[in-house]
Amino acid sequence: MNGWAPGCAYDANVEKSARESHTSSLYQPNDVIELPGLRSVVLILGSLAVAHNTHDPGWRWSIDVQHVVGTRSCLTRHVGYALSGQMQVLLDDGHEYTVHQNDLFEVPPGHDSWVVGDEAFVSVEWTGARSWIPSLESLSERILTTILITDIVGSTEVALRLGDGAWTDLVATFEERVRDTLARYGGREVRTTGDGVLAVFTGAGRALRCAFALRDVAGQLGWQIRSSIHTGEVDVAGSDIRGIAVHEAARILDLATPGEILVSSTIRDLLSSEFAFEDRGEHELRGLPGTRRVFAVV
Repeated sequence: MNGWAPGCAYDANVEKSARESHTSSLYQPNDVIELPGLRSVVLILGSLAVAHNTHDPGWRWSIDVQHVVGTRSCLTRHVGYALSGQMQVLLDDGHEYTVHQNDLFEVPPGHDSWVVGDEAFVSVEWTGARSWIPSLESLSERILTTILITDIVGSTEVALRLGDGAWTDLVATFEERVRDTLARYGGREVRTTGDGVLAVFTGAGRALRCAFALRDVAGQLGWQIRSSIHTGEVDVAGSDIRGIAVHEAARILDLATPGEILVSSTIRDLLSSEFAFEDRGEHELRGLPGTRRVFAVV
């Protein structure tokens, strides 16, 4: 598990030095773990490992960590102190409670947890600081996910008509509503594109329902958006994703007309019993071999 952060490779001499020292510093951590929405800085002092954890707003174990660890719930016991923010904990037995700022907390094995509100949950943890995630060598960096990409139609023209200040304010409002909508449907924002968003979901149905909701959000602001959805394997690189599946979703978006939601044949096959689709034919997608069949959601 050592050497997660670029430029912060594990050095046995550093760890040995930390064990022999009487102090340890966040500026010289022994380990840094970075996953989507989470940064954990691990310090070692003698036989004690302590983690300074920052969980971003919108983070949830079952969305952002479960696919990495591969268990139904988190099986690690956590003991620590909450410096800021709030964390909701749901135990496997159904018991649920909130960890508040300045709480000393214990979370038993077998739980899900997520950040409450729009403030990061920051904590110091001394039990479970390193055992909650397998070693880097045992982790799979490749996951199956559903990708949703949206794009504001005619954004350049709208920006010119409104002016920089009004456009910036309106985009900020739209992005805030987008994040609220993604959270409601269990999506995770990967990145914004200036006039759109790329997000991932654990289920194709969630992604499609979210696309409908985002189209409504844009309409309330007087805009039109177009969207594309595809399910495939991606490589996780920090908080970003990459791979052919991402390119395929982006190329399908290029084919969409204002207000349209286009999907790949994979999505159509997964959701044909729930939604109606129109066949838009075979298309050569720029930079990708062969052709792909594309469908519009009715």
